[in-house]
Amino acid sequence: MFRKIEEYITRLGYSISYQSKADGIFCIENEPDGIKNLIVGVAPPILIMEQYIFTLKSDDPEILKALLKKNRDIIHGAFVLDEEGRKVIFRYTMQIENLDINEFEGALNSLGLLLGEYYEQIIEFSKK
Repeated sequence: MFRKIEEYITRLGYSISYQSKADGIFCIENEPDGIKNLIVGVAPPILIMEQYIFTLKSDDPEILKALLKKNRDIIHGAFVLDEEGRKVIFRYTMQIENLDINEFEGALNSLGLLLGEYYEQIIEFSKK
């Protein structure tokens, strides 16, 4: 599975800045799409994508409410918080067994689209 995901990443034109077959991890980038240091974890039976978005400076309920509302609009994936409740991360999880390049590309496109259309709010949230 690891090699299959590596092939998808390179075929789709993403750069691999780090990889560890032993840990099942890739760190990939495609700056024109706003994707930098996207972690792709190969952990059969699932594949996990995580993109750090920003760090919360406070527990502002309006920011958290806005992120939850935006989750409803996101076709694939969701905004989540890390274990400490400070880092906002985009996370997408999918089954790996029958994963094809179109599904993989769809997940990446979903993140790129989200970042492209929501970046102004993300910047504002990161300042509060």
